[in-house]
Amino acid sequence: MIIRDAQDGDLDAVLEVERRAFGQDDEADLVRRVLADPSADPVLSLVAVDGDRIEGHVLFSAARVETGTTGLPASMLAPLAVDPDHQRTGIGSRLVEAGLDRLRQAGCGLVFVFGDPAYYGRFGFEPAMAAGFPPPCPIATEHADAWQVVRLAPEVGGGEGGRVVCADSFMVPALWAV
Repeated sequence: MIIRDAQDGDLDAVLEVERRAFGQDDEADLVRRVLADPSADPVLSLVAVDGDRIEGHVLFSAARVETGTTGLPASMLAPLAVDPDHQRTGIGSRLVEAGLDRLRQAGCGLVFVFGDPAYYGRFGFEPAMAAGFPPPCPIATEHADAWQVVRLAPEVGGGEGGRVVCADSFMVPALWAV
């Protein structure tokens, strides 16, 4: 199993992994929209490949945190998908870790995700609202802990918080209604 950058020729296989993992087209449609969205650049799209078969995919897109005086570059993790036949084998963890490492090396200080706190907590994600970063769109109170942030550089966004602005393709309230 190797983790590599997704290539243009991988798109159909990536979309199929998204469909199989989630049992619907919504996440595949989101991937297609994010990849076509100029406000999402730079995008980091990684695949887990075994032989010639794509078993997993993760997408990170540009975001920013607007503070009172400045803006901080950030990234949004969504979606993460692993083919159902290969879930619970560590592929998702390897994809997330590889993406966070690449973003850290590129100087990205904050990464946001709207997902399972038990899963993403193992990578250092913590509730973003408690850290001063409300979500870009309203979310139900019972899902507040699913909006999370990880600081890739400890000094970034320290205590200041701010307004998170994601790519246009994420600024759709229906995406945030769970």
